[in-house]
Amino acid sequence: MTDERPSGSPADGALVLLSGGQDSTVALAWALSRHGRVETIGFDYGQRHGVELACRARILERLSQTFPQWAARLGPDHVLPLPTLGAISETALTRETAIAAGASGLPNTFVPGRNLLFFTYAAALGYRRGLLHLVGGMCETDFSGYPDCRNDTLQTLARAIRLAMAADFVIETPLMWKSKAETWAMTDALGGKALVDLVVEETHTCYEGSREARHDWGYGCGTCPACRLRARGWQEWAEQWRNGTTTRDRGRTHD
Repeated sequence: MTDERPSGSPADGALVLLSGGQDSTVALAWALSRHGRVETIGFDYGQRHGVELACRARILERLSQTFPQWAARLGPDHVLPLPTLGAISETALTRETAIAAGASGLPNTFVPGRNLLFFTYAAALGYRRGLLHLVGGMCETDFSGYPDCRNDTLQTLARAIRLAMAADFVIETPLMWKSKAETWAMTDALGGKALVDLVVEETHTCYEGSREARHDWGYGCGTCPACRLRARGWQEWAEQWRNGTTTRDRGRTHD
């Protein structure tokens, strides 16, 4: 992590929570298409599988290589260690535990407080670097029911951050009201086939951490809730595309 503050308008700067998954990668592409300068932040919180963290570097490298107009806007990447979160979380993402519904009705992949901590740390970093737009790939349309992915949760948090830091922070969640099929369509609209291929090949969603099986929609076990959501969205989007209800532009140049 560097200490130099990039030049540019603080009001136009964005800090994107990049996990290495599909949704955060699409949110990053969205931010790059709208903000003059963009930095990324990730967290090593003792997650059960390190594959997402490994994917992050490949995603950033390939984005820069494939989209030079975005590479000019893409600034430093920051990875913060948060081992305490993993230590206090008894979840299937931080322990060798079978994925199942918990006593509360939520899946045991839910890490309590994760997004609250992530955005709070992102705001602290963004404050220092003049990045007041905090961007995440959270969604409450096709999701596993995590309460910290809901719009009310995140916009309430955004208000608390503005009050606590006396700065005009906003939390942007461009996928909040989109289905997984609409997220694939958005990927296509943002970067055409090149971005769709990048998401398929380089991002990771599977809760089991599997990169062994390659499906049309990417790598994963194919049976965990995250894989099923991603696969269903891909199938729905592919059927819409074949039926002519979405448009793929394979040759345009994107700003």
